[in-house]
Amino acid sequence: MNREYHKWHSNALRRDMELLVFGHAGVPLLVFPTSMGRFFDYEGRGMIAAMAHQYEHGEFEAFCVDSVDSESWYNKSVAPRERAHRHTEYDRYVLEEVLPFIRSHNRSDQLVTTGCSFGGYHAVNFALRHPDVVTGAVSMGGAFDIHQFLDGYYDDNCYYNCPPDFLPGLNDPWYLDRYRRQRLVLATGEHDICRDENVRLSGIMNGKQIPHWLDVWGDGAGHDWPWWQQMAVKFF
Repeated sequence: MNREYHKWHSNALRRDMELLVFGHAGVPLLVFPTSMGRFFDYEGRGMIAAMAHQYEHGEFEAFCVDSVDSESWYNKSVAPRERAHRHTEYDRYVLEEVLPFIRSHNRSDQLVTTGCSFGGYHAVNFALRHPDVVTGAVSMGGAFDIHQFLDGYYDDNCYYNCPPDFLPGLNDPWYLDRYRRQRLVLATGEHDICRDENVRLSGIMNGKQIPHWLDVWGDGAGHDWPWWQQMAVKFF
């Protein structure tokens, strides 16, 4: 399997950022790590190995990015306003630097975001913010409400990065029409600590007539990598 390591200085984030590429062709997957995770975790936790056949045969190509969660939502050493602002800089890094990198490597007109746990938040949030460039999102055990990081603070940067908040009041056909063409998957387990958040977001999407797949796994499925490995095989 083709495996590439890349690193460059991000203008948006003003520091070096790293990523890994797996595969050589096929549908590009933009992979976000879990809470405060790193770009190598998806490989280290067996997620790449679970789909090795698809990567080796050119069905998918994974681009595993780093996070700045410890500088944004999880950074208790700065005010909530700064946490939200740092996340918008991360969003710009992905949009203006990672996406052109992906397009330079892969000619597909598709782009699917994915991630586990808080990576699922990033996957869905980025897909909903940029439906003109993202054709689908697969969240596995995602959590989508960011109020827990805000200490009661709230501004536009918070609102527009919290899908359970901005979706109910969104009536712009430019967004809604594109959402309805995306393939959106909310996968969770019956014992997943984030199950209720997935059910809640699904209800909001139903209310906005946004097609999606809420898949609640039984058989004791919880919030852990062995389940996410199986989900990756199912949804990709």
